[in-house]
Amino acid sequence: MKTQQFILALLALTFAFAPQSLPTASAARQREYRATLTSPQAGEVLVPGQVFRVKWNVEFPDVGVNLTWCDADVRLSLDGGRTFMRITGELDPRQGYFDWVVPNMPTRAAVLDIRFGCLGVYPETSSPQVQSPFVISSLD
Repeated sequence: MKTQQFILALLALTFAFAPQSLPTASAARQREYRATLTSPQAGEVLVPGQVFRVKWNVEFPDVGVNLTWCDADVRLSLDGGRTFMRITGELDPRQGYFDWVVPNMPTRAAVLDIRFGCLGVYPETSSPQVQSPFVISSLD
């Protein structure tokens, strides 16, 4: 009988110290980074040598640190998002834009990836913009 009482006491303590609620899907979303490209738009044609302002909106995760400790960078894919090359240095993640000299790399499937991370606090996270492919024309 004492063993049963001991087990019941342990069970009661377990529930007393258990978390009161489980994280919801919306709470999990607040912990994720997400960027949405606003320029260039899907299907837009850019010309090599053109200075073009790339712009995006961003939702930051709750990293619990000042964002000046974090950085962003942008990468370009010429094959629809299968492979990427870095086209910026480290950017202030709050900036939301950069001026880009369009390279002479013709493609009908250009895609940008806007990455974010905070060293030691939030891992580098990509946000490929596959929903917004654009064109880099040829100089011909």
